[in-house]
Amino acid sequence: MKFDVDVLCVGHASYDLVFSIDHHPGPDEKSLASQFFSSGGGPAANAAVGVARLGYTAAFAGYLGDDLYGQKHFQELQANGVIADFVVKGPAPTPLSAILVKPDGKRTVVNYRGQTAPLPETKIDFSLCVPKVILFDGHEPHISLPLSADAERQGVLTVLDAGSVHDGTRALAGRVTFMVASEKFARDFTGEKDILQAAIELSQVAPAVIVTCGEAGLVWRRGSSVGRLGAYRIDAVDTTGAGDAFHGAFAAGLAAGREWEDLLRYASAAAALCCTQYGARPALPTAQEVAQFLKYH
Repeated sequence: MKFDVDVLCVGHASYDLVFSIDHHPGPDEKSLASQFFSSGGGPAANAAVGVARLGYTAAFAGYLGDDLYGQKHFQELQANGVIADFVVKGPAPTPLSAILVKPDGKRTVVNYRGQTAPLPETKIDFSLCVPKVILFDGHEPHISLPLSADAERQGVLTVLDAGSVHDGTRALAGRVTFMVASEKFARDFTGEKDILQAAIELSQVAPAVIVTCGEAGLVWRRGSSVGRLGAYRIDAVDTTGAGDAFHGAFAAGLAAGREWEDLLRYASAAAALCCTQYGARPALPTAQEVAQFLKYH
């Protein structure tokens, strides 16, 4: 059976333990959390759920352990309508993230992967998946590199979620159609302090580049054109997952054929809405919520 999907998301899946705190604890300090919840997480996995919530077909390819957290995450993917046939399960533990969220929405993330290694190149058979767009987060480089080469040969659009500079994002940076980079990635990769200049330099690597800058909005370079887009004004309670929401909406919008500036506004709206609730996965918006938000902004 072949799967025709709008967006195939390839990369990291974890399980998130989220604590709301009034301040970051100091040395040897014990703190009480005002709220706690848990859910599946990880850039590519969250993006896949985000795509599905927006009304598009999504598939996720990556690893989950045969432990409790892996089972819960797998069930979550299915419950959200994500095609999970390309998930590899095994005895290595599901990565865990502890997330501390302050009242201003800023957060600290501690991720634990143990000895869980990236999947080998031949572990997943992608011949049964026919995507319009492929989104990579760089955390599964062995399966992502040959898949990106196949996508280029077949004319499939590809997007890199370049959150930080590591071996996977370095390897994929020059092999995708669109690079959506964090401000940190752009500065670390190019050494440029000026973010627009960093985007221009990154455009020598990828044909189209977007650098997201949180509450400062974004800058972009596409061909010979450059531009900026301000962030929507919101009351942020938790910025966790805003990037994942942006990447998922951006990839979904590409699959739908949205025009460039409309596409950027659409992805920015999804990211903004994600910041108005606690947690990455629970806060990923629906198509109706994004449409309503854009109607009044």
